[in-house]
Amino acid sequence: GVACHEAGHAVQYAVGYAPIKLRAAIIPLTNFGSRIAMPLILAGILFSTFGYFSDALVYAGIACFGFSLVFQLVTLPVEFNASHRAIDRLVDDGFLASDEIGGAKKVLSAAAMTYVAAAFAAVAQLLRLIAIFGRRDD
Repeated sequence: GVACHEAGHAVQYAVGYAPIKLRAAIIPLTNFGSRIAMPLILAGILFSTFGYFSDALVYAGIACFGFSLVFQLVTLPVEFNASHRAIDRLVDDGFLASDEIGGAKKVLSAAAMTYVAAAFAAVAQLLRLIAIFGRRDD
């Protein structure tokens, strides 16, 4: 099941599946944002005596962290689609016995739920950052 899921990603690229193309396109921005987000927020805290300059650093850091959330959200349909393609192939081509299909679906569903959990964690972290720094009336 997992091997077919990975093959599903290859098929997504081959057929030009839009979400995987979008995900591939935003990877550089996401990598940059995730590397620079916390240093910008920390710099904003350290330079808090400079007023608006420090606020700008903090808000830029939060925005950069937001890129990670966008990546997580774009990843969800990519992963669910790859799992759906995998199950279709496994069933349609007879790779699994009928009593094995439920187990394959459970494994692929559990794997997909890790991406859902990561997306929820990213949303929670972004909301936390906004709650902490959103009203900086120093």
